[in-house]
Amino acid sequence: MSVVTLLALLLALASPAAAAARLAPGNHDLSLTEGTGKAARARTFIVHVPPAAGESTPLPVLVAFHGGGGNATGFQKYAGLDAIADREGVVIVYPDGTGRVGRRLLTWNAGGCCGSAQTDRVDDVGFAFAILKKLAADLPLDPARVYVTGHSNGAMMAYRMAADASERIAAVAAVAGMMVVERFAPAQPVSVLHIHSVDDPRALYRGGLGPPFPGTDVRSRHASVEGGLARWMIVDRCDAEPRVADSRRGSPGRVGHTAELLVYEPCRTDAVVAHWKLTGAGHGWPGHASPLPERIMGQDTAVIDAAEEIWKFVSRFRRAAAPPLR
Repeated sequence: MSVVTLLALLLALASPAAAAARLAPGNHDLSLTEGTGKAARARTFIVHVPPAAGESTPLPVLVAFHGGGGNATGFQKYAGLDAIADREGVVIVYPDGTGRVGRRLLTWNAGGCCGSAQTDRVDDVGFAFAILKKLAADLPLDPARVYVTGHSNGAMMAYRMAADASERIAAVAAVAGMMVVERFAPAQPVSVLHIHSVDDPRALYRGGLGPPFPGTDVRSRHASVEGGLARWMIVDRCDAEPRVADSRRGSPGRVGHTAELLVYEPCRTDAVVAHWKLTGAGHGWPGHASPLPERIMGQDTAVIDAAEEIWKFVSRFRRAAAPPLR
């Protein structure tokens, strides 16, 4: 074997394509150890690998955070992201939050919310990047295309990722949960899509103290949607007055469901701030049935499909000079 041939073989073994063969397409229920010594604990997550993982092209990755009281398994079932993953060639990561009863009733430390994750000051940002580091050894992940999304408390967590690690996140898309970080000083602009109904009965659109979490007397204080977006508009240097880029009406079996896509532009950076403002809908994930009853969540809606709108938005962006995931 010649020196040139040997060198080519070594390079091929070290390439992303070689890594891709280690994690087959489909769902994988995985874990990693967080902390050391007596403080060590197992953290769990699900990863959905698309068929395109068998190819050599680096893959985008979308980290999807479940809502408060939920878990990765439940979110994967209703979010509708796996079909997009298989169609578009994107890896979806569904992390589990933390709690007191195994993989049930889990929350995220999003800064000002929620549950034991917040009171215990769990490093969920560190956990998310530990997952990506682990997966990067087995999949050809593209560090320039790391996106985050989430529902409710998970939306808050997605915002914390973008705020605390803006140099690594290309775009964030949040559904029914506004940012509640304690410190907001992103090092770089981040493109933002926010999806929220003005009639959300739990994560109040105008902000304030929400209703008790089902079965408890625990209540969370929510930031206003417009106030939270205004903070990102300052960072992204966008105009304060939006244009209506799209408008939709109607949802099967529902009355008064509308959606307007508000885009705050131009921005004096490469980022974009956009907002799907819904009416009539409740606290659910648009386009998909809520696992909880209407008396808790408000009305489901199909006026838009959150999963499709999220991917349509985030896939437009790349993070220049993103640090490696490994």
